[in-house]
Amino acid sequence: MAVIVSPTQLAHELNEASTPPTLLDVRWELGGPPGRRAYEAGHLPGAVYVDLDTELAGPVGEGTGRHPLPDPGVFGAAMRRAGVRRGHPVVAYDGGHGWAAARAWWLLRWAGHDDVRVLDGGLAAWDGPLTREVPDPPEGDFVPEPGGLPLLDADGAAALARSGVLLDARAAERYRGEVEPVDKVAGHIPGALSAPTTENTTAQGRFRPAAELAARFAALGIDADTEVGVYCGSGVSAAHEVLALAVAGIDAALYVGSWSQWSADPSRPVATGPEPG
Repeated sequence: MAVIVSPTQLAHELNEASTPPTLLDVRWELGGPPGRRAYEAGHLPGAVYVDLDTELAGPVGEGTGRHPLPDPGVFGAAMRRAGVRRGHPVVAYDGGHGWAAARAWWLLRWAGHDDVRVLDGGLAAWDGPLTREVPDPPEGDFVPEPGGLPLLDADGAAALARSGVLLDARAAERYRGEVEPVDKVAGHIPGALSAPTTENTTAQGRFRPAAELAARFAALGIDADTEVGVYCGSGVSAAHEVLALAVAGIDAALYVGSWSQWSADPSRPVATGPEPG
């Protein structure tokens, strides 16, 4: 099943399909203001704003990481408010880099919705109409049934770094431990490989072709039969890497707690430098 959709194809589906997709606007920036202001300034017609910090993540607590999984009831209510229905296509988009949209994609797939895609290139690639009108869609019927995609906890990530391939989707300098602008400790999970999310896309923010992505992951020792997991800082950009792997035809698990959870536990080992450790 397709996991991304081009702006041209989305425009066709919105105008011509008998069941046009439900649109979720998930604009978000790390450390920035909520995306609602940008949404209200202009969004795809029919799109409903979804807040990543409060609807696609749960409250931060001791040992949770910065973007823990939301309570399924809270998440389900947010999706129904947006008009999400089981068996009806959903497309998520953000401002362009795709991280937040990928988080929405991953959560919906994990929660049991099987027809979710991300707008390739996000709003930056869209050349169709925008509106400031806030829609009021009919209440959806989607009820989360968690377990649709594989999930890792800290122990599972540590084990996978030894038995399979664990990818670190953060910038390479954060992996090496040279800088750490957000979390308490610099470095990476021992055994993890550096695979920055930014290398999955072109300079225009569009995903590289599936064959190029497959070649990229093959160079990291990954094919369709490899057991793969991904983490980042807080489980947002890692969802984008899981999406890129899906484009390449590779299934991967997400460590949602990611480095923000791992590094907050002083009992967890930390590696630095360019090698997995």
